[in-house]
Amino acid sequence: QLQLEESGGGLVQPGGSLRLSCAASGAPLDYYVIGWFRQAPGKEREVVSCINGADGGTRYADSVQGRFTVSKDNALNTVSLQMSGLKPEDTAVYYCNFRGPEGNFWGPGTQVTVSS
Repeated sequence: QLQLEESGGGLVQPGGSLRLSCAASGAPLDYYVIGWFRQAPGKEREVVSCINGADGGTRYADSVQGRFTVSKDNALNTVSLQMSGLKPEDTAVYYCNFRGPEGNFWGPGTQVTVSS
C-alpha cells in the first residue's frame, strides 16, 4: 500500500518562497503520475502541477506557470514543489496525489498561507 507524507507548508509573506515535499513509501515513483493539487476555503480542489514519475515530463496550471517548479528524486522517492513569487491567492491546503495502475493515492495535505 502506497503511503504519502507531505511537508514544507507554512506562513510566508507575499513574494516569498516555500518548498513542499511529498515522500512516498511502498512503490517507486516510476509507476505513477504525481500531481500537486490545492484547495482553498470554499473552493474546489484544483490541480497545480504534475510530473511523470518515469520520464519527468511536467505540466503547470496557468496560474502558477513561471512561479512554481515541480521536480522528483527517484532515489529518495520524493516529489517536490518549489513555489516562488507567492501571492495571497496561493493560500490553500496543498495535496500530493499519485495516480497509478492500482488507483489514486492522496497525501494528508499541508497548509500554505500567504499573508503579510
